[in-house]
Amino acid sequence: MASELHFKPAYELAAMIRRREIKPSELMSATVARIEELNPRINAFVALRTEAAMAEARALDEKIAHREEVGPLAGLPLGVKDLEDAEGLPTTHGSVPFRNNLAKHDSVQVARLKAAGAIVIGKTNAPEFGYTAHTKNVLFGPTRNPWNLERTPGGSSGGSSAAIAAGMVPLATGSDGGGSIRIPACYVGCFGLKPSFGRIPNDPVLGMQQWNDTAVVGALTRTVRDTAIFMDVAMGYHPVDPDSLPHPGISYAAMLDRLPKKLRIAFHPDFGRIVQRDVSREVEKAVNVFKDLGHEVSIITEAPPETGGAWQRVGGGQGLAMLWDYIDEHRSEFGRAFLSGTEAAKHLTWRHMGEAYRTRLQFNEWIRAIFERFDLMLTPTLPTEAYPAKGPMPSQINGQELDNPLEAVVFTYPINLSGHPAASVRAGLTDSGMPCGLQIVAERHRDDLVLQAAYAYEQARPWNDKWPRI
Repeated sequence: MASELHFKPAYELAAMIRRREIKPSELMSATVARIEELNPRINAFVALRTEAAMAEARALDEKIAHREEVGPLAGLPLGVKDLEDAEGLPTTHGSVPFRNNLAKHDSVQVARLKAAGAIVIGKTNAPEFGYTAHTKNVLFGPTRNPWNLERTPGGSSGGSSAAIAAGMVPLATGSDGGGSIRIPACYVGCFGLKPSFGRIPNDPVLGMQQWNDTAVVGALTRTVRDTAIFMDVAMGYHPVDPDSLPHPGISYAAMLDRLPKKLRIAFHPDFGRIVQRDVSREVEKAVNVFKDLGHEVSIITEAPPETGGAWQRVGGGQGLAMLWDYIDEHRSEFGRAFLSGTEAAKHLTWRHMGEAYRTRLQFNEWIRAIFERFDLMLTPTLPTEAYPAKGPMPSQINGQELDNPLEAVVFTYPINLSGHPAASVRAGLTDSGMPCGLQIVAERHRDDLVLQAAYAYEQARPWNDKWPRI
């Protein structure tokens, strides 16, 4: 029975628990055994609460046996990214100075998931403060991609994506400030949605209110419906986050199969940058699914403004401000690359910020013109397959040198600057058998449309029957 559970979608497992076909304790026991078997090789989890999770699962067994009301996620094991608080577990941010930073409370997102019945099993690895597109840090080392243990599962939610792709847990939290949900979803072939800014509340970090409006929290799951159910539970205003949005008053899960007919869809194949040839091939196949579904797909080629520098400036100042009081005291404990990148923000001036926000406006005008003519925009999620687990990011694609390392993630971070909801679905497998992704973007606050489009695509080209054998 246990082996049959590892890759079942979260929504199916939840239904089995509600029908009393399986006990939460049986699912948790299988989860613990799977993590114990695979985590030494993959390093997806960096902290576990096995005994407490089993106790909570057994308590839930009793509630269900007595036909008490339980939530929609009842009994589902949950991995929590190590940039987010889960009460009683350390939130290390993948950083040595914070290795003993024990969380006294749950984040809003985790609290809502737990209230819906999910059971936290542990914390998943992340690069130091989510700094890189691959998951490696001085404290815990690299996390490895279940499809190929020499490759990265992406970052910064790489521990979560690896746990999903390895069949360790059915649900894991993530966050996305420049692609950190979509990048790992792409590299392991799972589903990842970057919600609209404010859709799920952000918590303060290290006692500081966040001002950067490019980063969001969300989920990594095996199927689109799993994420829709996650969103239904986690979204809605909370006073801890003044930018959080009111609940939209709808259920995303209930609306998944209501994708409008004959959508106008724009496909941009490259943003004017280099894309790995077999990635382009698989992405084009994925785009053709929407044509087959009766939608009007148009290729667009006008390259967007270059936004890499603006994106770095917008986020850099907040990171430095957050850590300012820690850096001098713990300088030798921070990763060298992370510290160097963070302290680079000391050279920013208001002139630099003005330039960044002018660039941001230019990109907003570019994407605004697209959504005046189209309902959706499709792009590759990433221009390459997963690179080595310890890095570095690709310096060339198709034998051509990249002008800037950010070209390796060129399709994700601009959408953080603009604030549109975007998801990565599995486009196919490259010649070396690694997943690659298709990014689906909709107008701001149309998370429902992104999920509907992703679901329609998933029904036409299901991917949940093919996962790596480890």
